[in-house]
Amino acid sequence: MSAAAQARRRRGPDELEIVAFEMGRFVSYSACGIPYWIGGLVDGPDALIARDPAAFRTAGIQVRTRHEVTGIDLDARTVTVHDRDAGRSTDEHFDHLVYATGATPVRPPWAVTDAGGVFGVQTLEDGSALRDWLDREKPADAVVIGGGYIGVEMAEAMINRGLRVTLVEKADQPMGTVDPDMGALVAASIRGLGIDLRTGVTVEGLETADGRIRAVATDDGAIPAGVVVIGLGVRPNTELAEAAGLPLGPTGGIRTDLRQRAADGVWAAGDCTEVHHRISRRAVHVPLGTHANKQGRVAGINIGGGYATFPGVIGTAVTKLCDLEVARTGLSSREAAQAGFAAVTATVESTNRAGYFPGAVPMTVKVIAERETGVLLGAQIVGRAEAAKRIDAFAVAVWNGMTVSEMTGLDLGYAPPYAPVWDPILIAARKAEEVVARPFIR
Repeated sequence: MSAAAQARRRRGPDELEIVAFEMGRFVSYSACGIPYWIGGLVDGPDALIARDPAAFRTAGIQVRTRHEVTGIDLDARTVTVHDRDAGRSTDEHFDHLVYATGATPVRPPWAVTDAGGVFGVQTLEDGSALRDWLDREKPADAVVIGGGYIGVEMAEAMINRGLRVTLVEKADQPMGTVDPDMGALVAASIRGLGIDLRTGVTVEGLETADGRIRAVATDDGAIPAGVVVIGLGVRPNTELAEAAGLPLGPTGGIRTDLRQRAADGVWAAGDCTEVHHRISRRAVHVPLGTHANKQGRVAGINIGGGYATFPGVIGTAVTKLCDLEVARTGLSSREAAQAGFAAVTATVESTNRAGYFPGAVPMTVKVIAERETGVLLGAQIVGRAEAAKRIDAFAVAVWNGMTVSEMTGLDLGYAPPYAPVWDPILIAARKAEEVVARPFIR
């Protein structure tokens, strides 16, 4: 929808007819807000909708909800569209096609069930179904499968609703996008909230009875469950693109040029695409709404006759679990090694405010830098109040190729209510500078 809006701003209805097909009932909404709606922290679903179909129609963009595109013919320049309410299909012509199908949840065979009480949280419809189940059935035990961003956020939602929560993660740590030492801090905080965190545990199946979920079977035994949330990540939704012959990259996402063009007159944006990582210089799949909106804007500007390019990503992400905040940007230690960097790390403990000021709480900051040059490769933060958004300063530094030595001189804001006299960012950069300066024996 950001592509449609940008194209409309540049070309009027007489110059460009714009039609958007959406399989569901909602458009232009915050999927990232669904866990907080489930947990009762924000209202929904209306509060999560940025712009409804009627508003787009008023702006000269035809929005056809409950219309599923089932095929693309690049030679004929048509898409086959199925009206899910009327039960009929038609072929629609295009001069420009924007492919923005997002991502599909990872669902192992054991997760496919018609039993009640098993949910994903990919769409507003998913969120509504989960809310209805929680309100109607009032389960006591929740099992969340997957310890990534969605899993952690949904564990928080269930805790906020007063359920007993078990979080199951196959890996040895939750939040696998951060280094193991930082993941250990997250694990300790999760357990401190009363969540039964089980790492290194593999789910083997779902136990149901009378048409509803009863337990989750694992290699560590069965876990009672009145509701199960599956958050095992997503993959690019490219089935139609592949069938049409659009190029896919090594991540499975659609490969585009810098202008988000996948083929002549065909544009792709969002979670269905792969993107260029500015530090590793590799193709990656990073399904985030921030990137999707920017890519859609780029495609829309180009369709509308302007010129824009998407500059790539550096993997900045933040999340929270109750009062715990977790953030990362750039490369982790493992990712840096995989990309071929000889890297060093520095980890510091500090506080969000001056230690004597009310409300001061600890945070841990980790920096990853290239050994020989001192160039900042990545950073991670685990803390509480005012911790996560400090990652933005690191993100700007990573984006611009700064060294940790250059970072130590940054003129950051200081006052006791907001930071120690040496901000945790500067302390971490200074420690990394010391590590980089140590002799390196080849």
